[in-house]
Amino acid sequence: MAIKMGQSIGIGLGQGLAMTPALQQAIKLLQLSRLELEQFVEIQMAENPVLEEIPSEGLDEFSPIEKEFTESEAVSGRMEEAAGIVDSIGKDKETEVDWERLSNYEESRSQASTSGSKNGFDDDTSNYENMVTKANTLQEHIAELVREVDFSPEEFKIAEQIAGNIDDRGYLAVSLEDLCSKESFDKELAEGVLDTIQHFDPPGIAARDLKECLLIQIRHFKLRNGIVEKIVGSHLASLESRNYSQVAKALGITLEQVYTNVAVIIGLDPIPGRQFGPEATQYIIPDVYVFKLGKNWHVSMNEDGLPRLKVSPFYKDMLKDKKAVIGKAIGAKADGGKEYLDEKIKSAKWIIKSMEQRQRTILRVTEQILERQKEFFEYGIQYLKPMVLRDIAEVLELHESTISRVTTNKYVHTPRGIFELKYFFNRAISKNDGEEVANETVKTRLAELIKAEDAVKPYSDQQILELLAKENIEISRRTIAKYREQLGILPSSKRRKPF
Repeated sequence: MAIKMGQSIGIGLGQGLAMTPALQQAIKLLQLSRLELEQFVEIQMAENPVLEEIPSEGLDEFSPIEKEFTESEAVSGRMEEAAGIVDSIGKDKETEVDWERLSNYEESRSQASTSGSKNGFDDDTSNYENMVTKANTLQEHIAELVREVDFSPEEFKIAEQIAGNIDDRGYLAVSLEDLCSKESFDKELAEGVLDTIQHFDPPGIAARDLKECLLIQIRHFKLRNGIVEKIVGSHLASLESRNYSQVAKALGITLEQVYTNVAVIIGLDPIPGRQFGPEATQYIIPDVYVFKLGKNWHVSMNEDGLPRLKVSPFYKDMLKDKKAVIGKAIGAKADGGKEYLDEKIKSAKWIIKSMEQRQRTILRVTEQILERQKEFFEYGIQYLKPMVLRDIAEVLELHESTISRVTTNKYVHTPRGIFELKYFFNRAISKNDGEEVANETVKTRLAELIKAEDAVKPYSDQQILELLAKENIEISRRTIAKYREQLGILPSSKRRKPF
């Protein structure tokens, strides 16, 4: 029996969740970091004339610094401040400002500034902000040095290509053979240009591997003594595994001589480009504060630097006006102007509502974190409890994905430091006594054990497992290795120090 297959069109009813543009933007706004939110608000205020910033009428009840004080310290600080104000009342009359003299001074200063501009000096030159220079990247630094060398036109092309292919660590990111093949360069000429660049500062720059990087530095710092070059040239693997006896045997020297030359190698820099780090340090601005006053813990949003928005009453009144003045103000017909204005007001209201909802959600989530992790805030990392997104989502009646967006790139300032909200969500690790401990607590304990170990005989992963077992923490050796790698800690064979 043959079965016929085909396509047909039918009508049916069904239910589905439609992601409206407003909902998509609300979700996007929720997952923005503090800095991204400030940038978003600035853009919206520039694009939407209806949005206005509410001027701040005063400071919050407690400043961020005061939030770290106890109740008694805060009261004491307020009393001292009040006493200082009272003491200064009698001195104000003695130091009364001569407004007429100040006015004359400002006028003369203005004239001098104008005169200076006429003499060829720009007012902007006196602004220190205009004198701040941007730090060069490593690639820009090498490119400048290349331009100072008397290269031939062909050599200069090769040097530009080499400088452009140096990575942030300071190494040549492509093989010289591939570069010559791709750009049709002469291999011998390229080798000579590369050797010239490798004489640039910082020493070790443009090396093709670690061995070449260290040999360049040995040559630059005039550390050649035969042994140190042989160790770097032929025994880096043994050096990495701290197998110094094998190096001594292979070179026919004593162990003490190996230690002396290894100390020289340790003083070299395996990442010569590290001094050309990021252009600027990115500072974290906390979204929320957790502080203690007396015996009680409190949560407060950080509103500093975040504009408080409102819909301009001027445009509200304009929308109600049915005269043609709208068309003149907006640059369109009256009906088109009203439609445009109505759209902008709706957009402004949505932004204000979404920002309030965002702040309120972050506050509620932080309050629940405080409620569940209060012992951490009181006593430290060893009291951090296991917690998952579902624990908070069920209490607040929100979806886990919402909690994930709220806690990502959002930071809380606490008496114990600044933490990302996601930090407080940890997988549980069982203990022998039936209790559970957070994996972050185990990581911290692992780091403490390694920090306190004997550098000559560092703990192996198996020994760390046994030490944690004495503290009733059940964990596999594979998990210890994973946590150690996450913490950036080398295995015991590479942590061992002979001296």
